[in-house]
Amino acid sequence: MKTAKEIFEQLNSIDENERIEAKKASDIGNSVMETICAFANEPGMGGGYLILGAERTGFEKGSPVYAPINIENPDKIQNDIASKCSTEFNVPIRPRIETGKIDGKTIIVVKIEEAVESQKPIYIKRKGLPQGAFRRVGASDQRCTEDDMRIFYSSAESFDCTVIRNASMDDIDDNAIAYYKKLRAKVNPNAEELVYDDKDLLLSLRACERDKNGEYMLTYTGLVVFGKSSSLRRLLPALRIDYIRVPGNRWIENPDQRFETTIDMRGPLILMVNRVWNIIVDDLPKGFELGKGNIQAMTRIGLPNDVLREAIVNAFIHCSYRVNQPIQIIRYSNRLEIINPGYSLKSPETLGEPGSVQRNPFISAIFHDTNLAETKGSGIRSMQGHMKDVGLIPPTFDSDRSKNQFTIRLLLHHLLDKETLKWLASFTKYTLNNEQRLSLVFMREIGAIDNITYRQLNSDINNQKASADLHSMCEMKLFEQKGQGRNTYYIAGSAYDEISTGDGEICTDDDEISIGDNKISISDGEISTGDDEISIGDNKISTGDGETNREIPFDLIEKCNGLSKKESPDKIEKLILNLCEYKNLTLKEIAELLKRRPKSIRDQYVKRMVDEGKLSYTIPEMKNHPNQKYTIRKRNL
Repeated sequence: MKTAKEIFEQLNSIDENERIEAKKASDIGNSVMETICAFANEPGMGGGYLILGAERTGFEKGSPVYAPINIENPDKIQNDIASKCSTEFNVPIRPRIETGKIDGKTIIVVKIEEAVESQKPIYIKRKGLPQGAFRRVGASDQRCTEDDMRIFYSSAESFDCTVIRNASMDDIDDNAIAYYKKLRAKVNPNAEELVYDDKDLLLSLRACERDKNGEYMLTYTGLVVFGKSSSLRRLLPALRIDYIRVPGNRWIENPDQRFETTIDMRGPLILMVNRVWNIIVDDLPKGFELGKGNIQAMTRIGLPNDVLREAIVNAFIHCSYRVNQPIQIIRYSNRLEIINPGYSLKSPETLGEPGSVQRNPFISAIFHDTNLAETKGSGIRSMQGHMKDVGLIPPTFDSDRSKNQFTIRLLLHHLLDKETLKWLASFTKYTLNNEQRLSLVFMREIGAIDNITYRQLNSDINNQKASADLHSMCEMKLFEQKGQGRNTYYIAGSAYDEISTGDGEICTDDDEISIGDNKISISDGEISTGDDEISIGDNKISTGDGETNREIPFDLIEKCNGLSKKESPDKIEKLILNLCEYKNLTLKEIAELLKRRPKSIRDQYVKRMVDEGKLSYTIPEMKNHPNQKYTIRKRNL
């Protein structure tokens, strides 16, 4: 068991993580019990340490600084932990508890061992399953979902092989079966399933089952991958792919012009990959370039083919088909976002690392066997590499358990276009590494960045290196830190604003900027990339906010002014919806209109309304963004 001193050294080096949780707690409440439950449940982690009497006070040279807080009644705290661990869970937990001294102050270290497989899931008895069970996801405790339950009950079947009532073999699209066989034959001409008839083929893929009477019954795998469009509309009406073209670079910025284009697509997933790919490609900015020795120009799209295909297939195979929501592909002026229902079953901190946790193993196997997808967990790392190879910012990912959705974000900004190089040249007086330069471009496009996103710009850097880089940017006043702990994020600092709002002139000698393996020479305001030529095409990025300045109607303001101190929650919620439907509003603006405190509005209404899908962020890629507003977002367009 680690000592208090050893744990404090780790906290001050790498902060809280999947195996260490620090709390100021002077008593044992829900938060402590949830952490104990999460450590006991998390598969393959071996448990974790809970340290009571520790508080993060800031950062020093990029590393967190934790200070000890004296525990006044250590004997009582230890007895409370032991007592609650033996009575509040479905299975008694026996933690190891020790006290220690740091700077003369008493702290408590609690070691929780991972429970044996036969005892999992551990859960708080009064809450039941799945609400009372927790997992350790990164440095946080997350309430378990039905998907988590399948991990604990390893013998349980996955959802994608569940039989669908009222579905039959007549709901299968013959074209989808034929296309599967065509793709499979290209991968392995001697595959034994190619000689099966359609029913036996579907049986072998777990796309159907036979009941006790010998009747064939379709599973979710069968209907989702091979089902007719009409059958999908009848049996799974929300299962479709929505392509949405949004003006500007924020969701529904202009209430009077919500979407430029919407395309609703429905059909068997195995046939949808190419259809979706073609629609996205047709709408992406294009340019052309004439290679050496060629007499014909070659059209190129803004994203590598492999990246786009991987992103589409990732949404298909990791989607949660329990949820009655479509997959959304949103095309902003400066990026593409692909959003599928179902958070990542892997921790956000481990995205890009080898290994895959599959929500739909049978659907995944079909796409893998046809070379439409890889299932070894290297897809994200491959996407990052391809984007960097062509000079694009690597993709970023957002897994949101509370909203149960996963987002892949692909910025369309080319790092080697003349505009970006001139802009980056304005920062040459600062000593920056490649990741810091990438973060400057990301800041310009999105307006904020956090530690996880920074690490996604280069999958080779760890949490400590990212923290040090970001802290260095703050010391140079290029970034400014906001929030604390897990809610820390960064916005543009005074030095960044001073440069970005200048006249755009480049004041530099014969300097070089390195982006990845590319070195760009800058001399007398001219940009040279050696023998390479840059083709920009018609890719224009708009960073204006585009939001109209509509005034809220007088009658709506009167309703707000007429609220009593004990007004019904339903009436307040309806007013919030009416206000945000008319105009995008910040939390502070909503609170001022309702004559309430922002914290009260956030805790009692806004957070729940976002979780329920009644409200949405206007800047979903950075929830803690200082300019964050709320809007009405229709899920089923």
